[in-house]
Amino acid sequence: MGQVTSLFVWKVVGQVGESADRAALLRSVGIEPDASIDPSHMVSDAEYYDFFERCARADSKGWTLPLRVGAAMRCDEYGAFGLAWKSATDLRGSYKRAERYARVLTSVSKYEVEPAAGGAFMHLHRDGERRLGMRLSNEATIASIVSISRQASSGEFRPLAVYFKHPAPDSTADHEAHFGCTVHFGAERDALLVSEETLRTPNKVGDPDIARFFDTLLEADLSKLADDHSLEQTVLNRISRSLSEGVPAVSDVARHLAMSGRTLQRRLAEQGLSYQNLVDEARRRLAQRLLRDTDYSLVEIAFMTGFAEQSSFTRAFKRWAGQTPRSYRLESP
Repeated sequence: MGQVTSLFVWKVVGQVGESADRAALLRSVGIEPDASIDPSHMVSDAEYYDFFERCARADSKGWTLPLRVGAAMRCDEYGAFGLAWKSATDLRGSYKRAERYARVLTSVSKYEVEPAAGGAFMHLHRDGERRLGMRLSNEATIASIVSISRQASSGEFRPLAVYFKHPAPDSTADHEAHFGCTVHFGAERDALLVSEETLRTPNKVGDPDIARFFDTLLEADLSKLADDHSLEQTVLNRISRSLSEGVPAVSDVARHLAMSGRTLQRRLAEQGLSYQNLVDEARRRLAQRLLRDTDYSLVEIAFMTGFAEQSSFTRAFKRWAGQTPRSYRLESP
């Protein structure tokens, strides 16, 4: 189950047109409108993509929503990550920190700095179905990188080009005006192309000692996340192996981890997870894999994912994927 910082939720809803019910949009991802913004609070990637889609539909210029979200991002709002970004000596150092530490903000995005003729690509890598919510999120992420690059660099920041894998919207004028360069849709990558001169331009407040201090904090955060992810993945794997015999009780899974059911639930709650949500996630992943990669009948897949009846499986799958299992199988490559 991928996770995304709730900071991004707040930034998205803050840019939605005033006619939208922002309170209802926040509550749809379990956030109370009067709550304080906490970047360490996470929402699932599926919830976030659904949320982004709802926000875009509620906005009269939804196709520009990711650009406005990106423009609204500020380095300091990213916590230690943002401070490490702007205290790097130059943008190459900032981008290298994104490669290393983006995991503290999201488990669904990875960054890669790839040398290119005259500069480098700053790649965004994100796995999963390229649904509308992900496409909007990808645009917002690239727009955010541009925004905080402009804030950090002492020179004028202008990428040489921007690339998106997904098709172009009806109009690309807003995108090219925002980025100040050619924007290529239907490309082989999601990335910025930045010149070597721009990468070497000193950051306004670049300071190696301060950068090292925040690197130390982020390394500690990464270590904790590695432990958290290990527990989540272990529980998911154990559930998946047991589903053909029915949904395992939390006490059965806990016994394999040498702890009580109550302890397992407490440790999951500390990470913002619940056992029932992990059961749901394990079922979803297994069902999609079986539909995509095997010829098992829908009745057999329902049984193998822990459902007593195909009708119950179909209802659950429509909740997960927004379509029936049969439609998903027909559309899978």
